[in-house]
Amino acid sequence: MASGRWTTRAAERRLACGAVALALLAGAGPLRAQACDKPLYLTFDTGHMEVAPLVADVLRRQGVKATFFAAHERTRAGDGSLGEHWAPWWKARAAEGHEFASHTWDHVYWRADLPGEPARFKVRASSGAEEGRDQSWTAAQYCDEIARAAQRLEQVTGKPPLPLFRAPGGKTSARFLAATRACGWEHVGWAPAGFLGDELPSESVSNRELLERALRGIRSGDILMAHLGIWSRQDPWAPAVLEPLVAGLKQRGFCFRTLREHPRYSGWIAQRESSKK
Repeated sequence: MASGRWTTRAAERRLACGAVALALLAGAGPLRAQACDKPLYLTFDTGHMEVAPLVADVLRRQGVKATFFAAHERTRAGDGSLGEHWAPWWKARAAEGHEFASHTWDHVYWRADLPGEPARFKVRASSGAEEGRDQSWTAAQYCDEIARAAQRLEQVTGKPPLPLFRAPGGKTSARFLAATRACGWEHVGWAPAGFLGDELPSESVSNRELLERALRGIRSGDILMAHLGIWSRQDPWAPAVLEPLVAGLKQRGFCFRTLREHPRYSGWIAQRESSKK
């Protein structure tokens, strides 16, 4: 009998220890982050925003944190992607732990470097009062454009955005990147396989093809890029591709992190944030 009681108590202790361990693991965010050796960095640029609520639903369901690059673009509903209509949506994403960064206020494309000093650039906005017009800007003007979107993001989310930006279309030059970095903004592009293809015409590239291509090509460490709605794509990429893509990548052992944790940018972010304290 004594032996039987000892065996029962030992089993109970093992079960109790196991329950404690599981509880600790369930709440151990940092432990899970360290355990994953195949990180991916999912990012979204703004767009017409019609699919934004559906994107948020997928990210919440899948437990994925993303980094959003925002510009004040024309939308199908409301007063622009950074207007008052969409402010509650951005605030809700901040509460969920997502990160934010600038995509310039009027979605201003770098078009060319211009000769002379100080540095000037040919640019063209795809939103706002100067939409579609080529302009000549100084580096300071472009930096102000980055800052304007960042300031609005902080206003609507209550959370300081990352000291990062993404140039529309990912179009840059070495001179342009040096100038924007000098005024405090580090540029973020994406991996070749991370171009998720939601900008491509659905008539020539189906959602199924985009999903299969991404699942086949994405590698650990890749930055992935999609949009919160593309005007020209008739068969929306999100959420039709987004959820099976995220689920499929997780099944392959990938995890998702924000750019705050990216090894290329984490030091820059810490340095810039420390300098503002």
